[in-house]
Amino acid sequence: MVIEVILFGYFTVCVSGDGVADVVLSCTLVEEGVGLGGMGGGASFRRTPATLVFRDVAVASDESLETLTPFVPPSVPDLDLLLFEAKVSSVEIPNADLLLHADCNEQEVMCEISSYSPRGSRESSDPAYFMASLNVEGIEFSTVLILQTLTVEKDHSTLIHNKLGLPLSQSGTLLTEVIFLVFSHIKSVSVPLRGDVLLNCGFKQLQIPLSQEVAIEWRLQHRGKGRRVLDMKTRLDDAEGSTVVHAERRGSSVDAAKVVGEGNASLTLSKLKVLDEGTYICTVSLGLFHAQQVIRLHIIQPPHVSLSKEKLVLKSETRQTLSCHCNNYYPLDVQMEWLSLSLTDTEPAVFPDQGSLSSHRHHGDGTFSLSSHFTVPPSVSPGTKITCRVSHTALDAPLSVSVVVESPEPDSYMWVLGFLIITVLFFYQVMR
Repeated sequence: MVIEVILFGYFTVCVSGDGVADVVLSCTLVEEGVGLGGMGGGASFRRTPATLVFRDVAVASDESLETLTPFVPPSVPDLDLLLFEAKVSSVEIPNADLLLHADCNEQEVMCEISSYSPRGSRESSDPAYFMASLNVEGIEFSTVLILQTLTVEKDHSTLIHNKLGLPLSQSGTLLTEVIFLVFSHIKSVSVPLRGDVLLNCGFKQLQIPLSQEVAIEWRLQHRGKGRRVLDMKTRLDDAEGSTVVHAERRGSSVDAAKVVGEGNASLTLSKLKVLDEGTYICTVSLGLFHAQQVIRLHIIQPPHVSLSKEKLVLKSETRQTLSCHCNNYYPLDVQMEWLSLSLTDTEPAVFPDQGSLSSHRHHGDGTFSLSSHFTVPPSVSPGTKITCRVSHTALDAPLSVSVVVESPEPDSYMWVLGFLIITVLFFYQVMR
């Protein structure tokens, strides 16, 4: 049986004293049942309200706890109520205090809990384990925790949960403790082409023997394809020769000393290419436990924009074409438009006729180029500024290049110039 808890709403409460607080998440228990016969093997789901309480979360010394109501379990235990109580004092959850203010900031908390089986354990193992995944909308907060149920002395008065079949505390809560977690301070990051990036991933554990081996694996998933970027194995006692690294992607690295000393499994990627874009999965395995974090890497490259002419002189009998070249940008989507600003206008206006676009050109480095060709209307007056404006996700603001329409030179000037040239040539021949 697979059990998951998915958040449908949440609130936080605190208990004052010693700079700690209780964080309460309101969740929904989702049980995956037997496939529906004759309906293509699809699974049926049953949802039941549940609550997840983190006890003794450390808060900043300047945090006010006076306006918050202490969490109090039901006065009469309900053996159908799913109330997970987790101690976090032994394994600190990085940035857990952010959960205290998410509701006030109208930020949605995504919480998911599933039953978890450590490697090599029996299905009916004692204690029981759960995996909890937390994400906060609009905040770089993402954590996956392994919860282990605490021992409850069983006798004739012991409370047993009707659904889970696990012993409860006298207040009707399922007592657990955070024993392992994997976290990241970023969910997604945008980096320029040929730049460097650090993808954050860390882990914490409860009293794991130093002789324990830790394995780090980074994988990249993009457009349905996956590949390994790097994997590392080392021991927490940092014994000489215990570290083995396989880097499939050149320019990728994880600092083994930080893995051992800080629980820092962050991945460094240098000289990024378009092919490096995608979803990165950091998997940390320690003893019987493993957990993951997912980070999305976006490659961006702003376009170089130029016009085909630096000077534009009106010609009464000839239509002139301006070309705007938008080169070497990524990703593909780009917007190009033509605008005019005459001497009498206060704001630029978009030309009704936007000309024609070339087809996208795809370069070897993965970037793209596009050109827009615009025929200057004969009605344009001298002094008008014609602008090509380009918008792209890699630009903080649209990029513009312009040219000012100049008056045509008088025809009489050309006649005078021609006459002078002929005169000079004539005297040159006479004087020879």
